[in-house]
Amino acid sequence: MNGITLINEKVFLLNGSELKKASECALDAEAAKGGRIADRILAAHNAGDEAQLRVKFDAMTSHDITYVSIIQTARISGLERFPIPYVLTNCHNSLCAVGGTINEDDHRFGLSAAVKYGGEFVPPHVAVIHQYMREMYAGCGKMILGSDSHTRYGALGTLGVGEGGGELVKQLLGRTWDVAKPDVVCVYLKGAPRPGVGPQDVALAIIGSVFENGFVKNKIMEFVGEGVGAMSVEYRFGVDVMTTETTCLSSVWRTDEKVKEYLTAHGRPQDYKRLDPAPAACYDGAIVVELDKIESMIALPFHPSNVFTIKELNENLFDILAEQAEKGADLRALVRDGALCARQHIVAGCAGGGFENLCAASDILGALGGAKGELSLYPASQPIYSRLMKTGVAERLIAQGAVLKTAFCGPCFGAGDIPANGTLSVRHTTRNFPNREGSKPGEGQSAFVALMDARSVAATAANGGRLTPASELGIEEKVYPAEFDPSGYRRVYKGCGSAKPDTALEKGPNIADWPEMDDLAENVLFRVAAALRDSVTTTDELIPSGETSSYRSNPLRLAKFALSRKEPDYVPECGRVSALTAEEAKAAVPEFDPATSRIASLLVAVRPGDGSAREQAASCQRVLGGKANIAWKYATKRYRSNLVNWGMLPFEYENTDELEKGDYIWIKGLRAAVASGAESVEAELIRGGERRVITLRLPAMTAQERDIVLAGCLANYYGKGN
Repeated sequence: MNGITLINEKVFLLNGSELKKASECALDAEAAKGGRIADRILAAHNAGDEAQLRVKFDAMTSHDITYVSIIQTARISGLERFPIPYVLTNCHNSLCAVGGTINEDDHRFGLSAAVKYGGEFVPPHVAVIHQYMREMYAGCGKMILGSDSHTRYGALGTLGVGEGGGELVKQLLGRTWDVAKPDVVCVYLKGAPRPGVGPQDVALAIIGSVFENGFVKNKIMEFVGEGVGAMSVEYRFGVDVMTTETTCLSSVWRTDEKVKEYLTAHGRPQDYKRLDPAPAACYDGAIVVELDKIESMIALPFHPSNVFTIKELNENLFDILAEQAEKGADLRALVRDGALCARQHIVAGCAGGGFENLCAASDILGALGGAKGELSLYPASQPIYSRLMKTGVAERLIAQGAVLKTAFCGPCFGAGDIPANGTLSVRHTTRNFPNREGSKPGEGQSAFVALMDARSVAATAANGGRLTPASELGIEEKVYPAEFDPSGYRRVYKGCGSAKPDTALEKGPNIADWPEMDDLAENVLFRVAAALRDSVTTTDELIPSGETSSYRSNPLRLAKFALSRKEPDYVPECGRVSALTAEEAKAAVPEFDPATSRIASLLVAVRPGDGSAREQAASCQRVLGGKANIAWKYATKRYRSNLVNWGMLPFEYENTDELEKGDYIWIKGLRAAVASGAESVEAELIRGGERRVITLRLPAMTAQERDIVLAGCLANYYGKGN
């Protein structure tokens, strides 16, 4: 990728300005790892040893797709009060348009929980989750845990971690986030971005260079170098939040006077401190980003890593589109007069909805004569909206043909601004996974999303939908001092540390308790309910986003959507597996004894779990009777953690293509093997009456993870007094 260089070996950063390969230095690499910003923050929050971290966070946050199930799980596990600040935002199900009253019922539940247990509640349309945490909580040297994969506050010196709900439950019950000490990769920024190149362009260039090769998978990205100072704090936000799409664990940036100015303007000067690497800091690899070489980028369907420069795409349009068609995204019918054309243009959410992005869009629209197509802009918080109004930018945007909407994450996951069938939407949002824009191919609906920066989105809208790189326009952006008016948050309920335990939880008719989960049997007969062959399976494919989000407070109702757009027979097949009798099991395995053995469904995939932190990608499988996944590798740590917290075994197997839907897998002595700490188990693959032995691996399972699986799920584990 132009402007990006990867160094796949240990490197030293000397005096914050010189990178040298460790092989060329006489310095102690292990000792110098302690000079990294990330290591110092982790050490300050660690209750474990140096190799196996046990972390307690400073604050947590969830939105209205996840907080009901988290609180429900914590409640049955003994929750009495929130021990740390816990912010409940309402930016995903805020339209209240699907399923009658159930979205607003969830909001009422969230408010009552904030009052009862002592939390903070941000009403719908007031702020998207990550903008609120940036403005009100993130600070230098802190750690924040969120039940959303884009929990990233590194630009303010905070290690933000996105995990499934089970990990938040642990914090609510005073437990720790346990993880092996992660590697840290240096992201060295050089130079300054060109006019028209925005944070999404920088982010997409990095993602395109590191996603497929797993360069930063489950590692921390630490942003350093003189190029950091060339970016405003808001610009850094836009790059930082997209690090999630690299599959890294977290991110952090060196801090400077611009961060101090930002935090001071937000009424929190005490949250600033200078964070820099030590004079000699050793990293486990490096990404060198020459900012002045980055151009306007586009990520074509169906992943943020499917990147090209817009210029390259335009110059090689038909060749590139032919390649994309072979991958399953045929955009050739959307070419008009030799150009790929969009019908819809969106800037929204934690990635796009910042003040500076919207101002830059206005500058470009003004220079090009205004929008000539559908353009919707979502300021990420009420304070941003207020500032747009006070500065006159909101008035200009409206006059330029844009529609200003409220703070909402819907365009990121298929619950807002759904494009028409057979059209292309270009968006400055976080993701463009299959069907995330709301289409349903099974019902003849199919649209496409491409990711671009707000600047190129505006230029494209002004050019009638013809893809237009803002980097070729040469339009300079204005510089804005940090400003913040907290009056936009006057309706926020701030009850952290002030629990009112006599408050009753308000539970609407869709809010249901978790069904009982059984423990792990001595022997298990699995049947493969689905075998997925894609190189990567996203959480969106495991449990669709969009309209299904309304049912995420009802485990049984939501489970009916599992794999519905990927493998429509999965749910019925799970039902058939659950209905198998002991006699039918004995027909496959004569030694099956119902007194000591159970039947369960199983999912096979190559690399499942890319994307969202939503625990429902695993819990839906469990509700349907699933007790394991078999994968070549797991795409993210958070999906693997979700499996474990829902009592499902995260098996690994080199040859997943050998396994087929309908196969039986018999594991005798499974419970004993898990309890003993075995890192592999012998299983029998049974197909057509033939049996052969295969070896399934269970690498790196901690003692606690094994105990959770043995108990059947996290809630059962805590119910046993752990």
